[in-house]
Amino acid sequence: MRTLGVDLGRVRIGLAVADEILRTARAVTTVVRRTEAEDLSAIAEVARDYEVTRAVVGLPLNMDGTEGPSARLARGFAPRLEAALGVPVELFDERLSSFEAESRLRARGLSAREQRGQVDAEAAAVILQGWLDRRAP
Repeated sequence: MRTLGVDLGRVRIGLAVADEILRTARAVTTVVRRTEAEDLSAIAEVARDYEVTRAVVGLPLNMDGTEGPSARLARGFAPRLEAALGVPVELFDERLSSFEAESRLRARGLSAREQRGQVDAEAAAVILQGWLDRRAP
């Protein structure tokens, strides 16, 4: 079974894929946002390519656990993504995922400029790995 990780941003959407048997998530691609219909179509194409059976969307909670405007956007997007993909979609706390993604990319020696195109997909991998780790026996 494969799971798609989604880091929903206002400008870009990061995507990652995990194999649940291997229990590892990896960054796949970044979608530059256009219309919601185009965004959903692009995500669905990746989901089909990787034959995913579920998706996990990052829920950007505030540090105190409350929900702000971005969390409400993610909550609204998740059911539309579920309809577009035809697979179950879950929300998962993504606090500090972008910070962790930037840290990982810096550790690989990428400059801030080089990170720009990869940080969203890496953040999706961080979110998805956290979800996998939470489900570990």
